[in-house]
Amino acid sequence: MSTTEPGEIVESSQVAAQWARIRGRLQNEVGDVEYRTWLRQMTLVGVEGDEVTVHLPTRFLRDWVSSRYGTRLNALWQLENESIRRVDIRVGGTVAPIATPAEAAPARPAQPEPMNLVTTPVFEPNSDDRPESRMDLAAALDSRFTFDAFVVGKPNEFAYACARRVAEAPASQGFNPLFLYGGVGLGKTHLMHAIAWELAARNEAAGKRLVSVAYMSAEKFMYRFIAAIRTQSTMEFKEQLRSVDVLMIDDLQFLIGKDNTQEEFFHTFNYLVEAGKQIVVSSDKSPSALDGLEDRLRTRLGCGMVADLHTTTYELRISILETKAARAGIPVPTKVLEYLAHKITSNVRELEGALNRLIAHANLFGRPITLEATHEVLHDLLKAHDRRISIEEIQKRVAEHYAIRLTDMSSARRARQVARPRQVAMYLAKQLTSRSLPEIGRKFGNRDHTTVMHAVSRVNELMERDGSFAEDVELLRRLLES
Repeated sequence: MSTTEPGEIVESSQVAAQWARIRGRLQNEVGDVEYRTWLRQMTLVGVEGDEVTVHLPTRFLRDWVSSRYGTRLNALWQLENESIRRVDIRVGGTVAPIATPAEAAPARPAQPEPMNLVTTPVFEPNSDDRPESRMDLAAALDSRFTFDAFVVGKPNEFAYACARRVAEAPASQGFNPLFLYGGVGLGKTHLMHAIAWELAARNEAAGKRLVSVAYMSAEKFMYRFIAAIRTQSTMEFKEQLRSVDVLMIDDLQFLIGKDNTQEEFFHTFNYLVEAGKQIVVSSDKSPSALDGLEDRLRTRLGCGMVADLHTTTYELRISILETKAARAGIPVPTKVLEYLAHKITSNVRELEGALNRLIAHANLFGRPITLEATHEVLHDLLKAHDRRISIEEIQKRVAEHYAIRLTDMSSARRARQVARPRQVAMYLAKQLTSRSLPEIGRKFGNRDHTTVMHAVSRVNELMERDGSFAEDVELLRRLLES
């Protein structure tokens, strides 16, 4: 901690280091989404005496940040420098800002911006300062979502390989369109962003022109289409979309029931594919399971490469946590990682968020990450996952789903119509409960733990080979977790 005399201007490098730490703490406290929306555009102008001056580009942002984060900014500055008494947040951007270490000498090369249509607009409702601009069709890419940052395991390795192939050779036969599907937080959006970054990097390295990529949610596609109709600019909308090299639509299930938007997407889809352009689409279900989409659209979506991302395994969750902890440079005990991997099973985003909260807490208070601290910091999140799923509940749900008797779960019958559901129930018991293999075996007619291991392995193999079987198991999992 440092102090300065009144009227003294602090040395730039010292201030830059303090500012970098403050921004890092803020980002950990409020989360990435909130930080990017409201705080990322803060520019440090300087520190003079007991006052810090920070600029934001609009009055709306200044007022928002002052009212909601001003007190916390003051507190964080005083932790860094006891002499600071006030943080003055102003509208501006003409004064040359003090560069933070990350800005002055980035640790890694900045990702190239691959998109002609992508912008990063500030969310400024009712702001008089918002400049007028051309139609904003696409959403911004997240520079964290690269292939290098994607942790690969059995549940997602096929989807990862397909995404890599598209990035290396867009519009290849059999890979256009690429349709990614799976539950929330399993990596669909990450892979879509990674494709765009990889395309940009490869083209820049080869000295080619930048690839034009438009990435947006299906919801945004619909809103932009409606806005184009309202403003009589549908031709501009069509021309802009059809001029891209790669079109990515996230969460396509949103178009179910939106007949006019589906029709426009269908025509755009056909135009781009016929022109040799790449389409990448994501959804929570496979094309055949998207009831409510036009048959012709479902057929076209299924004519390329369809790749699913299964629910994460315990081993993949451990790998994800270990990778994130290593990148953060924070030692996290193995027992803490194992505990989180057991407790948070359905959503990778939630899993990473839990680890980020632990790391932020450790940084802010200078305390080591322990199992006790984990319980304290994540009590609200862990409480939401406390609904214990029993093996009996799993057996009952699986028996109902496959129309067999509940007693068949523990019987000696080996007929396939009974043995397969029993294996699925064992697999789900391993995934959704903290019971050991011997305990699970005892619940299934006192079977040996090796029988349970074989069942888990067999179900994993079948899920990889048979998409409909994998959807069946995933459906059961969601029903049990809901």
